[in-house]
Amino acid sequence: MSTELLLYDYWRSSACYRVRIALNLKGLGCTLRPVHLLKDGGEQHADAYRERNPQEVVPTLVDGQLVVRQSLAIIEYLDETRPLQPLLPPVPRDRAHVRGLAQLVACDIHPLNNLRVMHYLDRELGVAQDARERWTRHWMEEGFRAFEAILAADAAPGEFCHGDTPGLADACLVPQVYNANRFGVDLAPYPMIRAINERCLALPAFEAASPERQAGAA
Repeated sequence: MSTELLLYDYWRSSACYRVRIALNLKGLGCTLRPVHLLKDGGEQHADAYRERNPQEVVPTLVDGQLVVRQSLAIIEYLDETRPLQPLLPPVPRDRAHVRGLAQLVACDIHPLNNLRVMHYLDRELGVAQDARERWTRHWMEEGFRAFEAILAADAAPGEFCHGDTPGLADACLVPQVYNANRFGVDLAPYPMIRAINERCLALPAFEAASPERQAGAA
């Protein structure tokens, strides 16, 4: 296993944002190689990048000869191969709980409002911008409602999504809150989410991973 990590990254991608947070929480060095999703029709569609990731999406992690795709797979791979500063709790029941929160964001909220979906709604279906934005807010609000309810029912509450140490679920939640703020989602109904987000953003690992701190930010 190589000690040299390379992440193909886009500054405003929430999936990349998750991985950057995870790298920082674990104290791992990594070279970030920007892939601009809008420039020249999208650099992710170039032949050279398609060879790395046939889905033509980011992030993609390269560790020596190994290529890992999909943000949650990347984060869990990093956690398993570099176990210091673990991002998942040690008890299987708690790990399942944290994975469920992470997947609520990564599998249910985010895919419905990512760039590819917005482009399809616009270019193929002719959905107007205001309708696309209502679509985005609706699915974020649905997801946050469920996320907040799960947090409230946690038998082991803490300062973060589970317990008093930020981990996988927090790495997924914070980028989604960032997106919600971009689209004007009213976060007042989600006090636990707001509190966790504020605590996370006060930590250097999250602050350094923020989109505005990345190469190519505009």
